[in-house]
Amino acid sequence: MSLSSEQRQHLGEELFRALSSCQTLAPLTERFDNIDIEDAYYISQAMLKARLDHTKERIVGKKIGVTSLAVQEMLGVYQPDFGFLTSNMAVNNKADCPIEGNLIQPRAEAEIAFLLKQDLQGPGVTEQDVLNATECIMPCFEIVDSRIKDWKIKIQDTIADNASCGVFVIGDERVSPHEVDLPNLEVTVFKNGAPISNGKGSAVQGNPLTAVAWLANTLGEFGIPFKAGEVILSGSLVPLEPVVAGDEMHMELSGIGSATVRFC
Repeated sequence: MSLSSEQRQHLGEELFRALSSCQTLAPLTERFDNIDIEDAYYISQAMLKARLDHTKERIVGKKIGVTSLAVQEMLGVYQPDFGFLTSNMAVNNKADCPIEGNLIQPRAEAEIAFLLKQDLQGPGVTEQDVLNATECIMPCFEIVDSRIKDWKIKIQDTIADNASCGVFVIGDERVSPHEVDLPNLEVTVFKNGAPISNGKGSAVQGNPLTAVAWLANTLGEFGIPFKAGEVILSGSLVPLEPVVAGDEMHMELSGIGSATVRFC
């Protein structure tokens, strides 16, 4: 038996309070052994509603996470998660991102972001549908952050926690997805000026288009569409990198452009 609607609501509000106070919680999966993915989705919706109600933010996109083998092995989570991006999560390229009072246990990951020009809603969304609905792709850092203590998460924990969303940074360049070979796009990530990792678009389910189609179809099961103008984050191409105040992260997406963020 899954959780009651009252339990789902309570846990969503608890996660929002943890987000607001930069505190962590014990894993939900340790406290409720019957929690399932549907529960987690509705908990995330309660958390998101509390955030929108209290902060007057707005939804600006969606994200898929835990798509690459490198990230799955780091977290011990072996299927993708999904969450929502809000307006206050956006950090300007090359800007300073404060950690204290804003993030708890942040980790940076390099991604390919999609900007949509058309609505999409699953089920039945294909890679070609995603390609046709995309205005452009962009280099991106997502700074993930968990409200679950010590990142001790299972898939239910991270979905409930809005897919461990923290903030995201979009690079300045915009390129049509029709002009590039998405699976073979290469990224190199630098930390404080030194290269630390590299990867390809194929790291995310073989093709970022596949990942975005999966996300559209998964959210479609809950009646949630992609909307024109939204940003869709397609998943990390490299292992997650912990960051602290004073670190600078920079990524180069071959043939596309770059993104940079400094932590303070």
